[in-house]
Amino acid sequence: MNQKDLIFSSQIMVPGDFVFDDRVVNVFPDMINRSVPGYALIIPMIGLLAHRYAQHGSRIYDLGCSLGAATLAMSQAIKVQEVEFIAVDNSAEMIGGLNDILAQQGSCVPVKTLVEDIRSTVISDASVVVLNFTLQFVSPADRLQLIQGIAGGLRSGGILVLSEKLCFEDALEQERQTAWHHDFKRAQGYSELEIARKRDALENILKPENAGMHRARLIEAGFSEVYQWFQGFSFASFVAIK
Repeated sequence: MNQKDLIFSSQIMVPGDFVFDDRVVNVFPDMINRSVPGYALIIPMIGLLAHRYAQHGSRIYDLGCSLGAATLAMSQAIKVQEVEFIAVDNSAEMIGGLNDILAQQGSCVPVKTLVEDIRSTVISDASVVVLNFTLQFVSPADRLQLIQGIAGGLRSGGILVLSEKLCFEDALEQERQTAWHHDFKRAQGYSELEIARKRDALENILKPENAGMHRARLIEAGFSEVYQWFQGFSFASFVAIK
């Protein structure tokens, strides 16, 4: 792991939709930090939010955890006792990578890892749930039910941290935001070919929504307060409080 992301270079890229397989696992930290503006800030801030809202004896869920960056940040930040960390991803390769990281770090905080579709994960007695750039890969038809399940499994005063790539209702803003994001990726060393190929690979599986749609769904699902705390170009993060 921690290798440079060359997946969409001319010599390595295989045409088709994006897949979270061994190739992606091996370069994932480099890929996401060079692709998502502000990712290096979002992760420790999730830790800070978890520190404030985690409740004694509750469960902490990281849904679509990939290599567990948010899980690790929360496990280091949370100081209340007897919390259970549950990290879920449908990619066996990602969970395998997370298990390796946990073993190498020798963390005294136990983390339960599950290879599972997050739509099947039962949320119960939770005080913090994280969907960090995960919901965008779930079919739009299934998103409300997923969020309702999370809200139903949260304790009063618990939170959902939801980070997502946004789309924009105004066509000019959408054009501007896309251009700025591509400028960011160029500044991170991605070529025009890599940018275009990754965009094509994600087109059929990453379905962004606008901020208003996220807010409305969170309220409909049962959250009483929704705040957008971060935005970096078309990437944003929300805190929803039950």
